[in-house]
Amino acid sequence: MSSEIVDFVAGLTLVDHHVHGAYRGDGPEERFQNALNEANNAPLVDPGQVYDSQLGFAVRRWCAPLLDLPPHVGPHEYWRRRAELGELEAARRLTRAAGVGDWLIDTGFTSGEFLDLTEMAAVSGGRTHEVVRLEAVAEELVATLDDGAEYGDAFRGALQVRARDAIGTKSVMAYRCGFDHDLARPPSDAVAAAAARWRDVVGASGTARLTDPVLIGFGIHAAVDLGLPLQLHVGLGDRDLDLRGANPLHLLDFLRDHDRSGVPVLLLHCYPYEREAGYLAQAFETVYLDVGLATNFLGVRSRELIAGALELAPFGKQLYSSDGFGPAEHHYLGAALWRRAVGDLFTDWVSSGDWSGSDARRVASMIGRDNARRVYRLG
Repeated sequence: MSSEIVDFVAGLTLVDHHVHGAYRGDGPEERFQNALNEANNAPLVDPGQVYDSQLGFAVRRWCAPLLDLPPHVGPHEYWRRRAELGELEAARRLTRAAGVGDWLIDTGFTSGEFLDLTEMAAVSGGRTHEVVRLEAVAEELVATLDDGAEYGDAFRGALQVRARDAIGTKSVMAYRCGFDHDLARPPSDAVAAAAARWRDVVGASGTARLTDPVLIGFGIHAAVDLGLPLQLHVGLGDRDLDLRGANPLHLLDFLRDHDRSGVPVLLLHCYPYEREAGYLAQAFETVYLDVGLATNFLGVRSRELIAGALELAPFGKQLYSSDGFGPAEHHYLGAALWRRAVGDLFTDWVSSGDWSGSDARRVASMIGRDNARRVYRLG
C-alpha cells in the first residue's frame, strides 16, 4: 500500500492555480541567486549565501538530476551546467517534469523578462490561463483620466475588457497597504476623491503604484461583481510587505459580508498563517487556500507545512500551487515537494489505519487538481 499511494500521487496531473512566467532569456548567476530569496527584494550583498538554505539544498537535490547532474551536486557545478543548457532548455525540462496540465498565470508583471501565456504553454506542454491583477489594471488606467470622478466607471470598464478571457482576478492588497483596513464597498464620492489624490501623485512623480486602501477595496468589489474567483496574496512576501498586516484574520469583516456573494476567495501562500487560513476556509463557504511559495522555501520542512494545512481546512477547500516565478526551479519544486509530502503523509495515515487508501487517493486528487477544476470551471 505504501508504494501505491506514493506512485498515485507521483502520477497525478496537477493544476497549478497560482503561478507566474518563467524567465525568457539567459541571465547572470546573480539574477538566479537573487530569485532564490523571497524576502529581500534588493540585490543581495553576498548572493552565494542563498545556496545554504532549505531552498538552495532542495534545488541541488531535486532539480540537479533533471539537468543531467547527480543529486546534491555543488552550487558551482549546478550553475555551470544550467548556464550551459540555457534558460529556455532548463525551463522546458523543469516545467515538463512538474507534471502540470494547467497553469493559472498571474500576468501582473508585464516585463519582457518572463514568458507570456503562449510561451509558457509551448515550453511546458500544459494549458495556460490568465489571472488578471487588479492593481495593474488600475495603474495602467490612472494616467489616462482627466478627473477623479471618472475613475469608478473607467476602472470597471477596463477590468471587464481585461478579464474577458481570464479565469480569475487577483489583488496584492497585502503588499500595498495590508488587510487591516475597512474593506466595505466604498461610496462613489470616496472613490472619486481617492482617485483624484492618486492622479495628482502620479502626475508629480511619474510613477503609478496603487497603495490607497479605498481604491484597492473598490477594485476588489468590482472584481467580485464580475463573478470570477478572486485570489488574495496572504502571508510571506518580500520586505515591501508588512507581514503583520498580511494576516488573513484581518479579512473577517469582509468575508462575513462577502460570503453571500458566492464568489470564491482564494487565499494564496498563507505561511506563517496557514492555520488561520484553515480556520477561515472552514468558517466561510467561499474561502479556499493553498500553501504555495512557502513549500519551495521550506524545502525538506515543507512536509510539516503541508501537514499543518491539512489539520483544519476542509479537503475540498485546498488547492495546489507553486507560485513559480523566474527560475523554473520554482515551478518544478512546488510540484516535487508537494508530491513528496502528500505521498509520505498519506502513506503514514493509511499504514496506521487512520485513513483508507481510497480516501487518500481521492483527497490527493481533490487538492492536486479537482478542486481547482471546479472553482475555476476548467474544461
